[in-house]
Amino acid sequence: MTEPARPIRVLLADDETMIRHGVCLILRHADGIEVVAEAPDGRQAVELAAAHRPDVVLLDIRMPVYDGLAAIAPLLALDPAPRVVMLTTFGDDDNVVRALREGAAGFLLKDEGPQELISAVRAAAAGDAVLSPGVTGAVISRMLRAGEPCDADGALADGRIARLTGREREVLAMLGEGLSNQDIVARLGIGIGTVKSHVSAILDKTGSTSRVQAALLAHRTGLAS
Repeated sequence: MTEPARPIRVLLADDETMIRHGVCLILRHADGIEVVAEAPDGRQAVELAAAHRPDVVLLDIRMPVYDGLAAIAPLLALDPAPRVVMLTTFGDDDNVVRALREGAAGFLLKDEGPQELISAVRAAAAGDAVLSPGVTGAVISRMLRAGEPCDADGALADGRIARLTGREREVLAMLGEGLSNQDIVARLGIGIGTVKSHVSAILDKTGSTSRVQAALLAHRTGLAS
């Protein structure tokens, strides 16, 4: 008999009690997700993550004592390291950019619906980048203006794109839109394994170190607007 899959272990850090309780309530009613700890600040988030070893940490950016940005590096230094998803609001683009540079797996707007929250946790646990479409464009634009590594030279960027197949270009454009693997499956009507293979090929052929860098490349070359 096949044993049931282990639930995704989640730690939530937010200094607003109502938001913390609301998010936890949603996640505790989701199949295959377990909230293992809650923290009111970044320092406690790191301590609790070391004790409970969550798969995913939902981390508010603005918190007292130790804000979310300061907590990213010590969280990612844990072994095994959790996937860190920043909880943010509109107008916080600069901090989101800093978080992505520090290694966060992505960002989620606080006013997203319950299903978007659940999907984000599952996507992060599966290794997907989590990029809320509502602010992806603004964040990507800021990173491009700041001169991220994949934006070094137009000819170089175009050369990276030339290595891709037509289907890989389609998938890259969707990464630029902030779509998850499951979103791409739904749009293209192909299997999840095929999507993952395309994403891996895109990262390898373009020299991108993450889905976020690949998304930047999609914008830099005009595949995504």
